[in-house]
Amino acid sequence: MRLTLIPHQISELAPPDGAAIHSFGGLSMGTSWSVLVADKGVPQALQQQLQQQLDRVVAEMSHWEAGSDLGRFNRAAPGSWQALPPAFFDVLSFAMQVARESGGAYDPCAGAIVNAWGFGPAGRHDQPGFVAPDAARIAALRAERAAQVLRLEPGPVPHGGGRALQPGGLQLDLSAVAKGYSVDRLAHSLLAQGWRHFLVEVGGELRGAGMKPDGQPWWVALEQPPAAQPPASTAEPQPEPLPQIALALHGLSVATSGDYRRYFLQDGTRFAHTIDPRSAAPIANQLAAVTVVHPHCMAADAWSTALTVLGLEQGMALADRLGLAARFVVRQDGGAVGYTEHLSGPMRGMLDEEQD
Repeated sequence: MRLTLIPHQISELAPPDGAAIHSFGGLSMGTSWSVLVADKGVPQALQQQLQQQLDRVVAEMSHWEAGSDLGRFNRAAPGSWQALPPAFFDVLSFAMQVARESGGAYDPCAGAIVNAWGFGPAGRHDQPGFVAPDAARIAALRAERAAQVLRLEPGPVPHGGGRALQPGGLQLDLSAVAKGYSVDRLAHSLLAQGWRHFLVEVGGELRGAGMKPDGQPWWVALEQPPAAQPPASTAEPQPEPLPQIALALHGLSVATSGDYRRYFLQDGTRFAHTIDPRSAAPIANQLAAVTVVHPHCMAADAWSTALTVLGLEQGMALADRLGLAARFVVRQDGGAVGYTEHLSGPMRGMLDEEQD
């Protein structure tokens, strides 16, 4: 079975005659990035310009780089105000908005909790000597986070930016929003230079605009979780495959949060990298993945994480209330008998056709 998702509005503006696809790419944020531009006469200098845009994001918002603006804030003395560049301030402000609207299911200030579970830049779960937090440590992490209040103050117009108060020990982690922001930043850079037909990807998060030279939109397949293992006996129920979903990425972005990407096993228990900041522990709600389609990739990135933490029932209710196009993939019997798929109202509204 194949499902097709179509945006509600499609521009009829096509690439110029003689256009071809020009490819650019590289490495950033511990992953790869790629840009496809459909036009003619695209200069190779665009490669360096795009890489520089990503390098600036890392210099401001990476919690893996000690010298970044974010790293400087995380090390700042308690009670000190730290100046934030305009892009950093805007991304953090948006992340805090998602934190409020999700009831804390997403929290850019939960870096210490993420680090304690071995998914940060140091003391990682795959390093010798790592032990997952016990109940006492989890309680302490929750108490520490509850006592920390992040204050943001915008800077004077038109300069932008602002400052943030470090209450003491607060660790920012923008990994659930920075890749999406980077996609948007590259897209805005392309639009500012007059390129109208492109596909941008950073670490699996995508944003498309315009058309390909053949007049088709940028078709992408929604990410699927790993196939369920077939049962040992043919007499047992066989896992049902999920339908393939193709999305016309025309003026839209897409991001997926999946707990199958990064995890570790300890004493037979599987701990996923998606952390619920409210419980200070990895999620255990049977959600394998959440995909969000949105005009802005930063929003798709952040909300895919928040909805994953909320779980199917609460996540679906919030997605419908906020008008988010979201796809929830739920494990059946831990994934042993496959998955079920659930679409929010706005996502169902994008369905164009269904075919075998």
